[in-house]
Amino acid sequence: MSEIAALLESSAAGRRLSYQDGVRLYREASLHDIGQAAHRRRSDLFPGPEVSYVIDTTINYTNVCNVHCSFCAFFRPEGHPEGYTMTHDDVLARVKWSVDQGATQIMIQGGVNPDLPLTYYVDLFERIAREFPDVDIHSLSTSEICGIAKRERMPIEDVLTTLRAAGLKSLPGAGAEILVERVRRRISARKIDNDRWLDVMRVAQRLGMPTTATMMFGSIETDEERIKHLDVLRELQDETGGFTAFIPWYYVPYKTPLKGKETTGLDYLRVIAISRLYLDNFAHIQSSWLTPGMKLGQLALLFGADDMGGTILEEKVVTLAGNTNSASRADLERTIRQAGYVPAVRDTYFQKRDYPLATPA
Repeated sequence: MSEIAALLESSAAGRRLSYQDGVRLYREASLHDIGQAAHRRRSDLFPGPEVSYVIDTTINYTNVCNVHCSFCAFFRPEGHPEGYTMTHDDVLARVKWSVDQGATQIMIQGGVNPDLPLTYYVDLFERIAREFPDVDIHSLSTSEICGIAKRERMPIEDVLTTLRAAGLKSLPGAGAEILVERVRRRISARKIDNDRWLDVMRVAQRLGMPTTATMMFGSIETDEERIKHLDVLRELQDETGGFTAFIPWYYVPYKTPLKGKETTGLDYLRVIAISRLYLDNFAHIQSSWLTPGMKLGQLALLFGADDMGGTILEEKVVTLAGNTNSASRADLERTIRQAGYVPAVRDTYFQKRDYPLATPA
């Protein structure tokens, strides 16, 4: 057996890859072989017929941002005539529309707006929790949390404790990009650094707030830096066990200051597969169909992913960068069935919900 075949066999059986072996496997294994190993691992962890998804929405409440990431086409600097911030009534109207479509997860996320005090978020979350008690508020990036803490001169823990009391239940993994300082200095120099991102996640998880982890790949990072990102996440998960899922998605370059080329579908599938094999302490790997589209999202279910993500009923950040993909509940369910699985509606915490499917079999 070759060394690559031995690594594939070992990782498919659940044994931990070293950083060096992860890089080698990512670079040298054939796409077919690494996909097969990842699918075997996924099937051992989830032997049943179901693939889950969540009915959710993303409400981009403000595009005013003082971070100015070069990969982002969504933000507007302070004072820009195209800058906006939604009123609470505007946000609540969108929450109501989403709930009427069946949404159980609400992601409120936007720019790091220095004009918004902590009370903006507290009052907003309290209203959502009061008027829509059955939805999970899964909101705010680590950068937004840190922006609030800086404005209010408060420790991160105090900010999170206050927001949690107001109704914030969990944090998305947004803002991670690539957790390597060389990359962050190039694409998001004004954003929080690696340690700060990890600290916010660590504190949130300690407070009982589960979080997801993400990776935005395909900008300027190397293969080694992609694996380093996974390594950093795996190390924190060893420490806390607080990540519910990993969601890799690729950079959309068309309308951003950074520009560049869009990554390939083959690269996307390779990232999904190595994520399943390397992140041995993460239960769920999510197919991030929003950037690669539904067909590649479907293929991801055969390369290690066990979840189709969400409906993302309303989203502007990736869309403004040039993304054109969208999906209804029926689209997600049809995609899952065509891959040979049974669709199942879940909640934010990957618990199955007794909720009727959009297209019963």
